[in-house]
Amino acid sequence: MAESSFRGLAIVSAVAFFVPLLLGLVPRVRLPSIVLEIVAGIIIGPSVLGWVKVDEPIRVLSQIGLAALLFLAGLEIELDHLRGALLRVAAVAFLLSLGLSLVVCYVLGVLGFVETPLFVAIILASSALGIVIPLLKDAAVISTNFGQLLIIGLSIADFGTIILLALLFSSQASNAGETVVLLAVIALLCVIIALAVSGLTRWKRLSETLQRLQDTTAMIRVRGAAFLLMAFVALVEKLGLEVILGAFAAGALLGFLDRDQMKTHPQFHMKLQAVGFGVFIPVFFVTSGLQFNLGALFASRTAAAGIPVLLAALLLIRGLPALLYRPLLGPRDSIAAGLLQATSLSFVVAGARIGVELGKISQATAAALIAAALLSVLIFPLAALTLLRGKAAPAIHPI
Repeated sequence: MAESSFRGLAIVSAVAFFVPLLLGLVPRVRLPSIVLEIVAGIIIGPSVLGWVKVDEPIRVLSQIGLAALLFLAGLEIELDHLRGALLRVAAVAFLLSLGLSLVVCYVLGVLGFVETPLFVAIILASSALGIVIPLLKDAAVISTNFGQLLIIGLSIADFGTIILLALLFSSQASNAGETVVLLAVIALLCVIIALAVSGLTRWKRLSETLQRLQDTTAMIRVRGAAFLLMAFVALVEKLGLEVILGAFAAGALLGFLDRDQMKTHPQFHMKLQAVGFGVFIPVFFVTSGLQFNLGALFASRTAAAGIPVLLAALLLIRGLPALLYRPLLGPRDSIAAGLLQATSLSFVVAGARIGVELGKISQATAAALIAAALLSVLIFPLAALTLLRGKAAPAIHPI
C-alpha cells in the first residue's frame, strides 16, 4: 500500500518537473506552467487515464502546497505601498468589482449556473497576484504607475476576498459576530508579534546569530518562516477559520517584519520561493487536476455551458472597474490592467476546493469555475501584453 502511494507521488513529481522543462524548451510559448500542470493532472488522474489517485501522501503535500502558495502571496504584499492616490483608486475599484460580482452571481444563481451565489461572488472577485507579478516583471513595467497600481489592486483583492471568505464561510464559527471576534484576535496577535520582533531585532547578539546561521545547514530564517506559517495555520484551524487565512496572514506579517532583507539576507525570499515553488506548490496544482471532475462537468449541460458564462463574468467583474484607472494610466493601459485583473486561477482553484468541501458548490460547478479560470490565464494576459508591447510606460512618481 505504501509503495502504491509513493508511486503516485513519484508520477506527480515527474509532472511537476517535466512540464516547466518542456515549456522552457519552447520559450515562444508564453504560458504559465501551472496551467499545464493542472491539465496534466487531469490527464493522468481518474477523469482520463486513471494512473494516479489522491492518496494520503499526495493529499498532505497538496495541503502544504496550498498553504505555501498563499503564504508567498501574502509575502508579496508591500504594506508600505498601500497609501496615497493609488490606494484610493484601487480600493474603490475593488469595491466596485465586489458589487458587480454580487449582482452577476445572484443572476447566475437565478439562472441555475451556481448554487451559492455569495460564495461564488467572493471567488470571482479574487485576483491572481502570483501569476500577474511575473508578467509585470517580464514586461519591465513593475516599477511604473501601471505596475504599482496593479500590484496594489491585486493585493487588496487577495486580502479582501480571503477575509470575506473566512468571515462568511468559516467552518466552525457559529455566526458572523463570533468570526469577527476571531479575526480581531488574529489581528491583535499579529500586532503583538510585530512589536515583539521589532524589539528583538535590537538585540545585537540575536541578530548576529541569525546572520551566522541563515546560510548554514540550519537555514534558520527559512525554518522560522516555516514555523510562522504552520503556527498560524494551526491557530486559525483551531479557531474554526479557513486555513487559507492563516497562511496568507503569516506571509503578510513576515513581509511587514522583513524590511531589511537586501542588507542582511538578500537570498531569504528566494529560498522560500525555492521551497514553495520547487517542492510543495506544484503538487497542489497537479493534485487540483487529479481532483478535477471532468465527468461531472460534461455530465451537466448547465456546468459545461457555464464555462464561457463564467469567463465573461470574470472579465466583467474584474475588468470593468479598471476603467477607474484611466485618469492615472490612460485608456490603453487601463484596458490592459483590466485584462490582467481578470486573470484568475490560484484562488479560484483553492476556493473551488473549499467550496466543495463545505458543500457550497457542486463538483460540476467547481470544475466549471476552474475551467473558466484556466481559459482566463490562456487568453487575458496575452491580450494585455499585446497592448503593452512596444509601449514604454512612464516611470513611477510619488503621488
